[in-house]
This record gives sequence, structure tokens and C-alpha cells, in this order.
Amino acid sequence: MHVDLNLLTALDVLLAERSVGAAADRMHLSQPAMSRTLARLRRVTGDPILVRSGRSMLPTPYAEQIRDELRTLVEQAHAILTPPTDFDAATVQRTFTVQCNDVLANAMAADLLTRIRRDAPGVRIRILGESGGTSDELREGRIDARLTADEPDEPDLRARVVATDHLALIRSDTGTPATLAEFAAIDHVVVSRRGRLRDPIDDILEKHQLSRRVVLSVPTIDVALRAVAAGDLATVAPASFARRAAHPGLSVHPLPFPLPLIRAVLSWHARVDTDPAHHWLREMIATSATASIG
Repeated sequence: MHVDLNLLTALDVLLAERSVGAAADRMHLSQPAMSRTLARLRRVTGDPILVRSGRSMLPTPYAEQIRDELRTLVEQAHAILTPPTDFDAATVQRTFTVQCNDVLANAMAADLLTRIRRDAPGVRIRILGESGGTSDELREGRIDARLTADEPDEPDLRARVVATDHLALIRSDTGTPATLAEFAAIDHVVVSRRGRLRDPIDDILEKHQLSRRVVLSVPTIDVALRAVAAGDLATVAPASFARRAAHPGLSVHPLPFPLPLIRAVLSWHARVDTDPAHHWLREMIATSATASIG
């Protein structure tokens, strides 16, 4: 049997007001419409619900019996269908999973954790490395947010740029290459999770009939900086990360060619767009990214 759940609200109001006219006013209906609703309730329940006694209406024993349970059901239904408007981070007990590359994790993990522990001690953060997975991880809730350099183009994903940075040359000496030829003459370390020995910088050099010698490929920038610090090598890395890296003897230099800014893009699924806790997490990440990266 199909039951119109709107009847629950109408029944709750009728029992509270004990008047068809007053119930109609409260529900912004005409009195004939409210009378028809009461008639439907009587058919569905097989009970008169309200009976006239002089100038007033009194609930039947059945109506008295269900009144408290009905009030609870209506309140629960309204709570489910009404998005919460207040949010207290200090009371949240939740674990969030954020996926990001090692550069962003190194740059902001400590700052993000400090902010979260200060404002929301019941929140735990799980940071995962880039997996090469699809956006289904966001859709299915396996991760709550993703922080990468790329903006998604799927219509059900949301994104915002939370920080920008620029690439710089990191060397184990103080020499600054002034030309492309001097840059290409240095032995290089590249960062590639898949072990590739070239990246888009090689395409730039080839356009100028130049090539460089890549002597090492490593999966993370931190490993690249350690390798550069141990020998006469160079690597290209985000400037903000390179300046924070605790590797003595490294120097940071501008590149002898222009490159676009690299962006930190925060992505999430549309289904959590209005979730207050998730909105708070996004603001925490954005604030931390700005403070840690720039």
C-alpha cells in the first residue's frame, strides 16, 4: 500500500491544533483542503482521528496513543530533509581521507594537522599518495578530497585552486645557469613515479635544438633533493618546497626559460558540497595550502 508521507505532517498538526481551520492556517492550506486531508487520514487509518465535541474537536483514543510517536517521526523526517545550518568542529568525530602528491603532502601536512588538532581534536586525517586511480574514488567516498595540479573536467566534480607556486632549479652549488645551453649542460635528476627519464622540460630544450643528460629518475622530490645534495647535480622542483627542504648545500635559482605557474587544485564530489563537515575540511585545506605554499 502506498502511503503519502505528507499525511504524517498533516496528522501531527491536526492533533496539535485540534481544529481543521487552525491546522489549515498553519499549513497554508484552505479549510476545504484540510478537511479533505482529514478525510484521507480517516480512510487510511480506519479511525475518526478527531471527533466534534461542542465547539471543539477531541482526539480519539487511537490518536492519543500515537501522538507522541508521531511527533518524534515528524521531527526525525524534518531533520533528515533539512540541511544542518550550524556546525561545531570541536564536536566532530570523523576520519577524512585526502589524496595528494608528495610535494603537497610535504609542504602542508604538518600545518594542516596543527590546525585540525587545534580546532577539531576529534578529527583524524589520512593522507594518501597519488594512485593514478579514477574519479570513482571521490564518487564512491573512498577518498574525501584530492589535491593535485590538475583541475577535473567531470561535471559531477567540484574544484578550486587553493595555492600557486613556480618551478625553480635546485643545485648543489651556487652557479646560476644564465642560458638554456648552460642549463642543459648540467646533469639532471627528474622526478617520476613511473621511472621516466624525461619530462616536459625536455620538450622545451628540443625546440631550441638542445638536450640534457638525465642521470637519475626517482619517485619523489624529497629523494631527488637528497641525490642533488650528494653530488654535482640539479633538479627542477616547486620553489616553495625547495626552500623548506632541510638539505644543506642546496641553492635555489630561477629557470632560464618561462614556465606557467603550477597550481594546487582541491577536488571533491558534488554529493558532499553542502556537508558542513566537508566544507570545513575544504576551508582547512585551503588555508593551510595558502600558508604553506603561497
